[in-house]
Amino acid sequence: QVRLVESGGGLVQPGGSLRLSCVASGSIFSINAMGWYRQAPGKERELVAIISQGSPGDYAENVKGRFTIAYDNAKNTAYLQMNSLKPEDTAVYYCNADVNSGGSRFYKYWGQGTQVTVSS
Repeated sequence: QVRLVESGGGLVQPGGSLRLSCVASGSIFSINAMGWYRQAPGKERELVAIISQGSPGDYAENVKGRFTIAYDNAKNTAYLQMNSLKPEDTAVYYCNADVNSGGSRFYKYWGQGTQVTVSS
């Protein structure tokens, strides 16, 4: 079994910054990609950023230039640095990972989510 645990969410004023972390643990042979998604009330879950082995990361248009995704392979940990936060960034942020636990298949796992609220 694989577990993803997010942390770092909270309340921040517009223009502020937060850094989210996601630690993957359990039966992990390799991780192909890790990503951050978010879901605001009444809206569908959307991709924020994703990073895979050897890639610099891909971002949703509405966060480009403000958010940065990073991955520490040795720690099985993904980070999302969020700068210049806006009220519309308010959402529950979820971590996702494509994990191989042995064998040929990768499976997707989700964290429990961490709340980010941008408000004055």
